[in-house]
Amino acid sequence: MDEEDMMMMRKVLRSDRGSAGGSQGQLTASSAAAAGAVGPSPCAACKLLRRRCTPDCIFAPYFPAHQPHKFASVHKVFGASNVNKMLQELPEHQRSDAVSSMVYEANARVRDPVYGCVGAISCLQQQIDHLQKELALAQAEVVQLRLRQFGSDANAATNSPETASPSPTYVLSSSHQSRSFFSMDLVDEASMRPEESLWSC
Repeated sequence: MDEEDMMMMRKVLRSDRGSAGGSQGQLTASSAAAAGAVGPSPCAACKLLRRRCTPDCIFAPYFPAHQPHKFASVHKVFGASNVNKMLQELPEHQRSDAVSSMVYEANARVRDPVYGCVGAISCLQQQIDHLQKELALAQAEVVQLRLRQFGSDANAATNSPETASPSPTYVLSSSHQSRSFFSMDLVDEASMRPEESLWSC
């Protein structure tokens, strides 16, 4: 075997080893990608902090991976270490409410860095005061309208025919009855004999 044959055999062996190593590397990368796809995705906190999300991660139940903005605002205002400390100090049944409060405060602080929630509460209180004044004015107008309605009903009642003075016909008839009654008495008394007087004992 001469030197040229030896060189050719070495090249063939090198090319075979390289192709085998490349295929093995591709297999390893594809298996790792498949394992990563099958495994659970990290929570939003661990993804933002770029750390491994463990099964007992304290952030995972409250900061899911599909809500990254939730932890981003909380981390920006409070810091991840402070949030971790607060959650560990609270009982498990109160952690969800605490996270909701922190998210609300963080969002308000992002919108208004100076006042935060206090600014929102002050604005709502002003709206309540304004609506209470409008309600008081409306109630006063209702009372005035009721008083006017009551006065108009009273005037209508005093001017109605039922409460007016008796009719002239009624007066004449009554006077006629009284005259006829007294005249009848006089006639009866005049027609009586002197011994049958009413005033006699």
